[in-house]
Amino acid sequence: MSARDIFHNAVRVALEKDGWIITHDPLSIKVDEIDFYIDLGAERILAAQKAGQQIAVEIKSFLSASEVSDFYVALGQTLTYRSALRKKYPNRILYLAISEDIYQDFFVRPFIQEVIVEYQLKLLIFSPIKEEVLLWKE
Repeated sequence: MSARDIFHNAVRVALEKDGWIITHDPLSIKVDEIDFYIDLGAERILAAQKAGQQIAVEIKSFLSASEVSDFYVALGQTLTYRSALRKKYPNRILYLAISEDIYQDFFVRPFIQEVIVEYQLKLLIFSPIKEEVLLWKE
């Protein structure tokens, strides 16, 4: 299992403030003898549904010297985790959690936006200081 991201606790608190119940920390999945560990699994019971909504959240800090290299890792992990989720937990929706700073500095660039659309990435933008969810990007 890999080390927790520096923003792990901030995202966990932000999700709880947003009405989510953390069900897994981490969410482990085994596919063909390969172990995957997604940072968080969460659930929210919706009044109109008995089953509720289930998500998985992979948290990335983008703190290395290269935002592009960090993006490669985040994209690869997110796509791999999404495939694993489809096999084991098909009702869970995967979100990539990033701080508001990296979203505003890097993710709003047109090419990155094109990649997000092409791969249908779902983003959770959070404030690490306020420990709040600021935006869900579908």
